[in-house]
Amino acid sequence: MNVLHWLLCFVPLAVSQVTYQNSSQTILRVDSGSYGPPLEEVHYYYDQWPIGLAVSSTSRIFVCYTRGNYTYTLGETVNKTAEKPYPSAELNLPPSELNQTLGGIPFGSSNSTAFISVQALFITPEASDRPETLWALDTGRPTIKTSDGGISTPYGAPGGPKLCAISLTNDTIYQTYTFDPEVHYPDSYMNDLRFDFANQVAYIVDSSDEGRNGFIVLNLTTGDSHRRLTQHPSTLRVQNNVPQYQNKILYLQQPENAQLSHLPEGLDGLTLSADGETAYYSPLTSDYLYSIPTSYLRNNTPPLAEQAAFNAVQNLGQRGGMANGFESDSNNLIYMAMPESNTIAAYDPSTLQASVFVRDPRILWPDSMAMASDGYLYVNINQLMYQPNWNGGVDGRVHPGAILRAKVLNNGTKIGGFG
Repeated sequence: MNVLHWLLCFVPLAVSQVTYQNSSQTILRVDSGSYGPPLEEVHYYYDQWPIGLAVSSTSRIFVCYTRGNYTYTLGETVNKTAEKPYPSAELNLPPSELNQTLGGIPFGSSNSTAFISVQALFITPEASDRPETLWALDTGRPTIKTSDGGISTPYGAPGGPKLCAISLTNDTIYQTYTFDPEVHYPDSYMNDLRFDFANQVAYIVDSSDEGRNGFIVLNLTTGDSHRRLTQHPSTLRVQNNVPQYQNKILYLQQPENAQLSHLPEGLDGLTLSADGETAYYSPLTSDYLYSIPTSYLRNNTPPLAEQAAFNAVQNLGQRGGMANGFESDSNNLIYMAMPESNTIAAYDPSTLQASVFVRDPRILWPDSMAMASDGYLYVNINQLMYQPNWNGGVDGRVHPGAILRAKVLNNGTKIGGFG
């Protein structure tokens, strides 16, 4: 066969090939990127990028922001496109007062009366002995720019890391809890929390990038606290994990000319079952979901409390990807924000399986979630995978961020504080 004949044989094939720039024109089955109930756009962030979220019984929306040079760290939405400092500007430390140096080592502020860097929020309902309360979890560890252009998080100084209870009746702080150094280490990073008033405790996640992950259990009556499951395998990061977010295969590199590394965060998401008897949790960098009866977290009787807790952890298997923010509802569904697939999934303990609750191209890093008494699940969208310290020191996020919400199924609603 001569060359000309060979080329002519392939002309019809070349002509018949079609490339569609718009997948809606193809006859092939395509992934629409969407699934589940309608997703409503509740609020837009045009200034500070959010992290934590809580919604009150009267639909007030509270948000928080991890601090670097942000003007404030705790806020309340005032309309669809703006927020204001909460409870006041004065109770949000100014950026110039966020850090200190002790013995030549950078630390966060030790101020126990004003907010430094609030990471998580949770609202508990009104009861006979307390008002409806916004709980603000302050890490005491704001981020700073290093001399080489990187981003660092100073150690937490005693007094700075704290949990504050704010009355939603009069918008004042009525209780503050701080932590002993043997419970909250200088490199601890409190990330999320849940409450059990029947047993007067708060369960707090320590997500420290430095690796001593575990739970901090706070006695709300005495103010005492203890650790549980510290460095248990279920709380630790997955080594050398390489996730994919949107079109980004994520390696860490900051500053830009530094060695490639990997997401260091361990224990992240936490929520409780509808009866408060079980805690569900996982590291950010794991595909696995874990649980433990909360009685093992509360138990602090020596010498076997930690060993008993280690033995009580259950591996519930893979759930379809990595997850960070957790929430639950009155139907005992465990919602998990899964940024790799722009998804919020739900684990059902009765079927031992996870399924997609809602998926949408607008869900670009679903972070904190809040189940509200109106039957909606609210979620912060903050494009975290493009933040500077995960993106070579370059901020690739594009405003606005958002709060989205979807109605949960079967009349699910917010669970109470168990007493």
